[in-house]
Amino acid sequence: MIAFADATDTAFSRQLPSLSGDQAALPDAVWRASQMGASRARATPSGYRTLDRELPNGGWPASVLIELLLSQNGIGELRLLAPTLAVLTQAGKTVILLAPPHIPFAPALADLGLDLQHVILIQTDKPMDRIWAVEQTLKSASFGALLCWLPQARPDHLRRLQLAAGSGEGLCFVFRPAAAQRESSPAPLRILCQASPCGRMAVDIIKRRGPVFGQPVVLPLAVPAALHKPFAQQGLRMPASPLAPVTPVVVPLRSVVTA
Repeated sequence: MIAFADATDTAFSRQLPSLSGDQAALPDAVWRASQMGASRARATPSGYRTLDRELPNGGWPASVLIELLLSQNGIGELRLLAPTLAVLTQAGKTVILLAPPHIPFAPALADLGLDLQHVILIQTDKPMDRIWAVEQTLKSASFGALLCWLPQARPDHLRRLQLAAGSGEGLCFVFRPAAAQRESSPAPLRILCQASPCGRMAVDIIKRRGPVFGQPVVLPLAVPAALHKPFAQQGLRMPASPLAPVTPVVVPLRSVVTA
């Protein structure tokens, strides 16, 4: 029987109980290799049932880093997270976009159900400024979700951010290039994201608190009304939307902060 633990968790410093009992008897950061790891941390549904079935606790885990490793930027990473971000912003929680490679198209975000009054864009160019801004945001614990693009982050940077994430209850998504999958990372959840035909996305969970993931899951991503025409011009068929219909609202992002 094999058990795994996060070295950053203080529970690991305590004496571990016998592994012959139920999984519920194990410390929060210990799980059996054959079973999905459970945690006391809150999980937020992703909006995709097939994905939630493969995530510990049935959703995006709070208080940890979630790495999304992209084959390239702009393959639908914001549309992947749109169901979760829409629920958070409609509940009045702040969503922070930190150093995206391109300024998000506000009408498209609104079409996907996000309340833009609760979306903040932070722009910074220097890699170390990004790390500092992410760390301070995580420590503030005043957000529902933080989305940050850190293509040049080193393992020691990620360890700092993982520790900072534990001080709050928000979601923290870190976008990195797919090549980073070969690097070590303290993030307990790492997902490789690749574009799939017809506006879909193939997601492959390469690290999680649980058994090895099998086949990649292909998810249908909602296409906002603002992008219907470009899709049609390319001869692409609209994928089935996982989102409930929403009334388009065109308003500017609440604020832009330049660091």
